Amino acid sequence: MSKIRVLIVDDAVVMRRLISEVIAGDPGLEVAGVAANGSIALQKISQVNPDVITLDVEMPEMDGVATVREIRKQYPRLPVIMFSTLTQRGAETTLDALTAGATDYVTKPANVGSISESISRLERELIPRIKAHCRHVIPFETPLVVRRLERPATPVTVPPRPPGPQQVGLLCVGSSTGGPNALADLFSGLAKPLPVPVLIVQHMPPVFTRILAERLGKVSGLPCHEAEAGQLIESGHVYLAPGGRHLELAREANKLVARLHDGPPENSCRPAVDVLFRSAATLMGPSVLAVVLTGMGQDGLRGSEVIRERGGRILAQDEASSVVWGMPGHVANAGLAEAVLPLTELSGEISRRLRARAG
Repeated sequence: MSKIRVLIVDDAVVMRRLISEVIAGDPGLEVAGVAANGSIALQKISQVNPDVITLDVEMPEMDGVATVREIRKQYPRLPVIMFSTLTQRGAETTLDALTAGATDYVTKPANVGSISESISRLERELIPRIKAHCRHVIPFETPLVVRRLERPATPVTVPPRPPGPQQVGLLCVGSSTGGPNALADLFSGLAKPLPVPVLIVQHMPPVFTRILAERLGKVSGLPCHEAEAGQLIESGHVYLAPGGRHLELAREANKLVARLHDGPPENSCRPAVDVLFRSAATLMGPSVLAVVLTGMGQDGLRGSEVIRERGGRILAQDEASSVVWGMPGHVANAGLAEAVLPLTELSGEISRRLRARAG
């Protein structure tokens, strides 16, 4: 049986050994080669013919961002998974790498001295990503990606769509793998000013979400914030759930405010899309418009069901334009999405619905 061939690129010997051990321990994967920097990696790609590359963000001679740019010139479809640190510099560089064409990222174990803990974390976070991005090599049976005509993981009761035009009062967006670039494209294309507030859950760790909010503000021209507890939710503003905390919508003194909490992860995620969607549906009912973008797993599925039950509407990104058609695929296959559209058409559809509200 064919195995997924992985080229490991990292200047740290300890990390190369650690990742190699994790790769070698999975029967579906094999180490195609290792490289200590980007220059060596570029030479090795044609020699070892990898199916996927793991690439350290910070390396001497040629760093991860420069390496991604060079890889994309010759190998536009080769999956590249970045390794980053949980620091501001690591977050900024990782987002630069994603903009340059990297497929995904994983944060490095904080303490590589604890070998067993580091191996467990890499097995949990790296291996599923490799397999999800390499389904063209081996069609692994994994819940991370759902294909058309498959049923959702658990039964979903789909209520009928409410009749008549929707008066949108709130836009909620959920995304994961591939989300940072998708969000930038989506919000850059929206007609401004926005007549409603926007709440986003993007699966990302702390620090990363603050940097992402700043970048979304720059590329979209919209006021974007990493949400703060008790923050007033205003029309025309965008609020991103902070990494490691759930974001909910609450009402205080007849005003909408952000509520943050450290409740248990849902779908192995905190923040979770389901948490935001449920609270929005409970508070805003039929005025909610939700959008589910590219991402692994099925976070957003149950929340979308609640939105539909309360009369709201859902749009989903289509498979062809998604990096991974997991989250939007589950929502689409459950029949919860009112429309399943390419990323290039979602901005226009959202703007059309917001104009209908204004009219």
